[in-house]
Order: sequence, then C-alpha cells, then structure tokens
Amino acid sequence: MFELKILTRFAAAHQLRMVGQKCENLHGHNWKVEVCVGGEHLNEAGVLMDFGDVKRHVADIIREIDHKFLNELEFFQRVEQPSSERIAVHIAQELQKRLDTPGVRVTRVSAWESDDACATYILP
Repeated sequence: MFELKILTRFAAAHQLRMVGQKCENLHGHNWKVEVCVGGEHLNEAGVLMDFGDVKRHVADIIREIDHKFLNELEFFQRVEQPSSERIAVHIAQELQKRLDTPGVRVTRVSAWESDDACATYILP
C-alpha cells in the first residue's frame, strides 16, 4: 500500500465539558493536522494521486474551521463537543467525501493541539 501525508495548520477556540477543570474554560489552540491518504495502485504518472489535489481539498475543509469557535459549528453541535479526536474524525469524513481518485481513501488523520499532544483517527 502507498500512503501520502500532508500537513496543515489552523487556529480555533473550543470549550470542553467533563475533561478537567482547565479545559472546561474557553481556550484556543494552534492545531497542526496530519492527513494521510492511501491506496494500492499508482496511476499512469507513477503516483498515488497529486499532492496538490489533497492539499486543495484539505485547505477547503480547514477554511471552514479556521479562526472559529468550534462549539458553534454544526458538525460539533451534533457530536456534542469539539475534542481533538472529533476534529480528526470531522476532517477525515469531509476529505473522504471530496476524494475523487478511484482506489484512494483517507487512512488516518492526526490533530495536534500542542507540540506534544495529538489525537489520531485511524480508518479501518
């Protein structure tokens, strides 16, 4: 299997309930996001897919959450709170909807809320 990884960043605020007193206060992060897509076969150009296409799709998703109060966004209201885990799931699901390259799928998304803490959603 081949896997491509791109990195991006965004800044946003959130408020978490029942995870600890400090995180229950409104606060923000400068998230780093790692997105991986994978597939078994290379195309006629010898690549899984164009990095530019992955970056463009991810940039569109990030634009929707960058510099926002995540708790107010529709997706995070449906899943109760915008944890790093749920941010990773959201990005993975939205990217999968946008991928139009046959045989390529999202394999994992990591949302780093600090330099030493991240949550990774690994797709089966």
